[in-house]
Amino acid sequence: MGGTSLSILTRNIYSHVVPAEVNFLPQRIVSLQPSATVMLKSLGALDRLAACTKYCVDVCPEVGTQTIVADSWTAQSKQIMAAKPDLVIASVPYQLEAVGEILKSGVPFLGLAPHSLADIYKDFAMIARVIGEEKRGADAIARMQNDIAEVRQRASRTKSKPLVFCEEWGKPLIHSQPWVAELVEAAGGTFLGTPGSHTEAAEVMHAAPDLIVMAWCGAGDRVPLAKVIEQRGWSELPAVRHRNVFCVPDEFLNTPAPTLIEGLRALAGIIHPELFPAHPRVKRLS
Repeated sequence: MGGTSLSILTRNIYSHVVPAEVNFLPQRIVSLQPSATVMLKSLGALDRLAACTKYCVDVCPEVGTQTIVADSWTAQSKQIMAAKPDLVIASVPYQLEAVGEILKSGVPFLGLAPHSLADIYKDFAMIARVIGEEKRGADAIARMQNDIAEVRQRASRTKSKPLVFCEEWGKPLIHSQPWVAELVEAAGGTFLGTPGSHTEAAEVMHAAPDLIVMAWCGAGDRVPLAKVIEQRGWSELPAVRHRNVFCVPDEFLNTPAPTLIEGLRALAGIIHPELFPAHPRVKRLS
């Protein structure tokens, strides 16, 4: 999901292009990733959005009719320059060629590569500082932290910690990212496997998770649960026999932004239905 060395490089590009002592507040921003668009929304800065991706519109329909550009994976310099931005914000996953296209545009570039909740808070604070909305950013981060703390406190009422398999992609089979593992733990579950790593259907079957959560990148809430279970030979898994297989909307778990709070609520309702209500957008194996 994007090379580590590349993501570390892009995290520092903005400070090199625009020195800290320059009083610069961008007014025309191109967002190449839904997480950045959601953060701009939380900061009350959607009016500065000059262009975004089609995935941004899916996650944040408030952007309305907007110039559409390719995302961080397939960025094109001509599209970026046509929007006449004074800042580009992108996030993992990247392709080397796409980063080259962003740099070719000559526009100041803020590149993000979060792995954990702590990274997401730092990225959020960075965007807020760059656009001059530090107070709003701090308030939004505090709300996220408080929401997570509240769920964690309620989940602590039970000693039960079901084993949860969360997948970000089906072919190849990929465990959800580290921040999802943190949310599973906050909701009172135990995350199966190594976050962000590849696995095999046989390994998952051997582990016999209590709950299976599928949130495929770009699939919205359209993961074909029954078909996937049949193809993988998982019909005899206890989680399947008890219909504890769920599809959580992609943006709830794969958009590292305030949207994750909806993912936390979805996970809490799945992991401890005796303590939390079911999320209306979660689909369950029928």
